[in-house]
Amino acid sequence: MAVTGNTLVLAAPPSPARAPRAPRGPLAPYRRLFALPGTRGFTAGNLLARLPMGMFGVSAVMMIAGQRGSYALAGAVTATGLAATALVAPWTARLIDRHGQARIAVPATVIAVLGSLSLIVCVRTGAPAWTLFASYAATATTPNIGGMSRARWTHLLRGSPGAHHTAMSFEQAADELCFMLGPVLAAFLCSVVLPEAGTLAAAVLLLTGMLVFTSCRATQPPVTAGPRQGSPLRALGPLLPLFLATGVVFGSMEIASIAHLDDLGLGAASGPVLALQAAGSCAAGLLYGTLRPRGLRTCLIAMAAAMALPWAAAATGSLLPLACALLLAGMATAPTMVTAMSRVHARTPEGRLNEGMTLAVTAIFAGISLGAATAGTLVDHLGPATAYALPAAAALLALAAPKVVPVSGTRDVP
Repeated sequence: MAVTGNTLVLAAPPSPARAPRAPRGPLAPYRRLFALPGTRGFTAGNLLARLPMGMFGVSAVMMIAGQRGSYALAGAVTATGLAATALVAPWTARLIDRHGQARIAVPATVIAVLGSLSLIVCVRTGAPAWTLFASYAATATTPNIGGMSRARWTHLLRGSPGAHHTAMSFEQAADELCFMLGPVLAAFLCSVVLPEAGTLAAAVLLLTGMLVFTSCRATQPPVTAGPRQGSPLRALGPLLPLFLATGVVFGSMEIASIAHLDDLGLGAASGPVLALQAAGSCAAGLLYGTLRPRGLRTCLIAMAAAMALPWAAAATGSLLPLACALLLAGMATAPTMVTAMSRVHARTPEGRLNEGMTLAVTAIFAGISLGAATAGTLVDHLGPATAYALPAAAALLALAAPKVVPVSGTRDVP
């Protein structure tokens, strides 16, 4: 009520401000996740920089084989790059933990991009073969963008285990999406545009994405001053055999599927069937992020059971059962990887998360190489259907990996 001159004015009391309605529905955990300030910016850069991870290998093989006429040379160059990455990546991650993401990741990415451009020039100009090996080895400085993104989520969601689980599930789904789309995009560019187009596009995406990612300084984990306590390699020792065996599952499943689909006479049409495994893993990862996390042993049992399905489906000689089996097999891998990566977070010493994540990824890559090589040998000698026994056996080995026990000096999952 107020008096204005000779007029009495009755005014209704102001209504209390309504609290913002919490997001609802199956995607509510992800809406809450990306409502946090700065998360959309670094995620956009993360996805741009992560897509080339599935492009570089395919692009290099198609470019070198197309220009030099040798798949043996192309395979040797990419294998050398993978070996160099296994040696260099943990050191790059250690520098990132010690000096900060922006300070190290940008120059490391520039070196990797220059290596890719050098590879294009050397292939194009007919330079000696050793220059191809040297150029591709320089790409080993590429930072582990997935590890850096997970480190940001861990920093932002400290004390929120449910939100952290959702974030790790999203990251796993992003991995699968990029490794599903990357090879398809690379093959298209190399075959339709230019043999060098895939490598060039991957280099541009990597540099652009990394610049966007590192420009989001507000979400960057702080650098911890003082001496580092504990060794990530020692802390993660019991987990690395599990990641190695999981890598064998991925590498052997891909080779066995390619060979079996070729044996069925699908040829170029085998691409969509191969993508079903990654698509299943991507969908399961997103769904898992909305559910309560399960124990690692439960996830490993489910994965071991699912990996037997393609082996059984291949014995039928029919495409439809195999396609369904690959989809289900892919759906079993994402929960396992999300839960196992949570163990990495729990066991890695404070301030060394990027290094710990990179060690886990390096073990996976080593397993992929071992699985691919072994599956290729089985295909040549016993046939593609029999080669499906390898991912099933590797999943059982992952289940039998040493039990992880708490380690003093490690931190809890946020």
